[in-house]
Amino acid sequence: MNKNIEFSEEIVGRVNRCKKYFVIKRSLDVMFSILALIVLFPLFLATAVAIKCDSKGKVIFSQLRTGKNGKPFIMYKFRSMYEDAEAKRKDLIDQNEMDGPVFKISNDPRITKVGSFIRKYSIDELPQLLNILRGEMSIVGPRPLAVYETELFSDFENMRHIIKPGLTCYWQISGRSNLSFRDWIYLDMKYIAEISLKVDFKIILRTFKVVFLKKGAY
Repeated sequence: MNKNIEFSEEIVGRVNRCKKYFVIKRSLDVMFSILALIVLFPLFLATAVAIKCDSKGKVIFSQLRTGKNGKPFIMYKFRSMYEDAEAKRKDLIDQNEMDGPVFKISNDPRITKVGSFIRKYSIDELPQLLNILRGEMSIVGPRPLAVYETELFSDFENMRHIIKPGLTCYWQISGRSNLSFRDWIYLDMKYIAEISLKVDFKIILRTFKVVFLKKGAY
């Protein structure tokens, strides 16, 4: 994977000039998120019941994530871990399989049985449709990372925050958790350099394929 994308002031300027693109994108975000929330309501209900039956705790997990221009927001997910998962993270830090400030392990003991299933098919991410509707996220954009992770970012890595974070992105369709943190950053910068509705639709279509095949999901 070529890491030599020059993320220059010219690219930042291009993002700032894409006003029409962002207006259209916001309209599509609202339309598709409302439609998805209606169509997927039975799945939301079934998932909530399964989580409640599987383990104690809230159905929805909320966490402070970094949004556009570095502004933090509360992101929603279906809870896929046991209730005390955050407290146990520091006990597992020596097993981290990711480089950079991100924490990921493939056989995370904090994940519940139902959680493992909904993660494989990215069902746990669906409550973020509410974040999209609220304008905190977009359907396509760099994945929002936890504030405690982005606090360790370099100035270059923080450039990914010049646009809204998304439900899916380039690295979601290119290996997901099997990629390194450096690959994540490279692909986020690549997306920002190429932003267009055509690229967005390409990523959305490929996301359905990746989710169905469960590639890199854990």
